[in-house]
Amino acid sequence: MSSNPIPTLDIRRYESDRDAFVAGLGAAYLEWGFAGICGHGIPQALIDASCDTFRRFFALPTNVKMRYQVTGQGGVRGYTPFGIETAKDSHYPDLKEFWHIGRVFHRDGSGRASRYSAVMPPNVWPDEVPDFREHGYSLYAALDALGLRVLSALALHIGLPPDWFAERTDCGNSILRPIHYPPIAASADAVERLPNARASAHEDINLITLLVGASAAGLEVKSQKGEWIPFTSDADTIVVNIGDMLQRLTNHVYPSTTHRVVNPSGEAARKPRYATPFFLHPNPDFLIETLPQCVNAGNPDRYPTPITAHDYLTERLREIKLI
Repeated sequence: MSSNPIPTLDIRRYESDRDAFVAGLGAAYLEWGFAGICGHGIPQALIDASCDTFRRFFALPTNVKMRYQVTGQGGVRGYTPFGIETAKDSHYPDLKEFWHIGRVFHRDGSGRASRYSAVMPPNVWPDEVPDFREHGYSLYAALDALGLRVLSALALHIGLPPDWFAERTDCGNSILRPIHYPPIAASADAVERLPNARASAHEDINLITLLVGASAAGLEVKSQKGEWIPFTSDADTIVVNIGDMLQRLTNHVYPSTTHRVVNPSGEAARKPRYATPFFLHPNPDFLIETLPQCVNAGNPDRYPTPITAHDYLTERLREIKLI
């Protein structure tokens, strides 16, 4: 296990020692808003195949990748090139390119998710990488299922039924985002303008984020004391952190912690970094309304006016310049 102060927990204990696992996970999120999850059961072969597929796409010529930039949708599907996404309150764009995979569902009017087709457009898939769809969406589905297990434990921790989140996220506008951060030597002009971070300090928008690829150095988490703590996980660990939607829903009981990806130094700067976060969202019409059990005299309701998940997402995408 990693010696990092941010805890890593074995999610298999949710079945074998549920009370202890729920208490440990809740404590990690109360203090850090972050935790590592091991024992998750996602095959390493699937993770490796997905990551290899994503690397092959990012290695394509720029003019080929640009064919898959979908305009007019705020980057919610397909390819987003360098120089677009900018963290809230940052003056410079992040040093990354990425791809977005969204939920697959029937668009013939059957199934609950079909009613969200106006705000959840179909995926696009690169012809040049034939197995991109197979591996990419298999990883999407695996992380979606793991995220629901984490949310079940958190529901218990704050006094909700374990399945409370299930029907509120089963059609969620969740996103899998393979990211490529190029070698620093290949982006000297950008590093000149943004010397410290490949991804500037930010908080995530969604309920929780599940990150594949944190075993490569670079991720840093801001502690409650204001210190930047490196979080490099073991290779078999998926990092799961709280997003702003869950922070708002729980009236800041669970903090959406500021984090960043810093530039490496020395020889590591000449190597690319790849990471794949899965942003787990509630259903678009889910009303983010403060949970009553998270309000008391010492923690009054910070958000007396509720907002739908879709409206909240739209506001935040404008802030980070994706729309």
